[in-house]
Amino acid sequence: MSTDPGNGLAATDTDRPTVAHVLHRLDFAGAEVLAAELSRQQGDRYRFVFLCLDDVGDLGRQLAGEGYAVLDLKRRPGVDLAVSKRIHHAVREHRIDLLHAHQYTPFFYAAMSRGMSLKPPVLFTEHGRHYPDVRRRKRLIANQLLLRRFDRVTAVGTFVKEALVENEGIAPERIEVIYNGIDPARFNGAAVGDVRRKLGIALDQPVVLQVARFHGVKDHPTALRAFAETVRHVPNAVLLLAGDGNERPAIESLVCELDLDIHVRLLGMRDDVPALMRAADVFMLSSLSEGVSLTLLEAMGAKLPIAATDVGGNNEVVVHGQTGLLSPRQDAAALAGSLVRLLTDPALRQRFGDSGHQRLLQRFGQQRMHQRYVRCYEQILQRVAVRPQQAPRALAG
Repeated sequence: MSTDPGNGLAATDTDRPTVAHVLHRLDFAGAEVLAAELSRQQGDRYRFVFLCLDDVGDLGRQLAGEGYAVLDLKRRPGVDLAVSKRIHHAVREHRIDLLHAHQYTPFFYAAMSRGMSLKPPVLFTEHGRHYPDVRRRKRLIANQLLLRRFDRVTAVGTFVKEALVENEGIAPERIEVIYNGIDPARFNGAAVGDVRRKLGIALDQPVVLQVARFHGVKDHPTALRAFAETVRHVPNAVLLLAGDGNERPAIESLVCELDLDIHVRLLGMRDDVPALMRAADVFMLSSLSEGVSLTLLEAMGAKLPIAATDVGGNNEVVVHGQTGLLSPRQDAAALAGSLVRLLTDPALRQRFGDSGHQRLLQRFGQQRMHQRYVRCYEQILQRVAVRPQQAPRALAG
């Protein structure tokens, strides 16, 4: 899918540099939402294009409707070098000055699209890591060649930066941490009674919410087993699962197996997450691995206490015993203990929710995040403009 450049993206507009976000696909998920909001908020400074490796996605169709150029690169299974050629053509057609690659595979194809040239420069943003994360010698060698003189690397948290150093061989001085951020104003307001009524949930019923795609890394089985233990202590509790994905049939089967049919609502993909957040009492995240989860930040924006696994960057967001409770990955009993403690102690929920909201305002604001990315763009483009074209040089480890 491709669109004509609109929304201020006219082909004759040469006043603003053009930045292309390179992503797997544009679904309503963390990295994708970040790229979309950055583009919407910074349109007075830059023209933005979206290059999707695998599919445009629902968010991509929305952005196309807003007038952005959204291209489907139609990647085939395996290493598809034709994708790099398509990126190269897109760079020429849309006069792209900077490729902002989100996640490693988009970075690989963006970097390969340049051949032996230094241009356009690439900003590689790593949002999270696979679990288990492994160090591969071939990747270490490739990264030395892919990262060029003008390129920059950012990580959404300290955990992610350390993984890039350890498992990708990228020099730590080349990596800047830019924490994810959200607009807390989206989550202002009291609990939304209409949401509960539509879902058949009483206003005084304890509600736990998890927002995550139905993928193995989110470990919904541990969430369900923890909740099965929770309802033994809080019999009228309800669990809302917002999201979808290829694990849905297995999740539905486990709900039945654990006899949770009357307690669990599978909501599918939702565009009213702020309302769901405000209608819940506790936010849960059972992931095996995380970078810096936007859903945790959203929960803090809604003043929700958090029960999450202590993995990846979660402990950079949640302060155990102050804004929420952390437990080991795949430990359903420990996660259940966190849920029961929070659901049965309204004063604790209030204290954690207020503390989490203050922490969000201090460290994870969207405006601060956008300013940091804009500064990266400006620094990269300035270096490209003032330095002559040179042959690629291997990255010092």
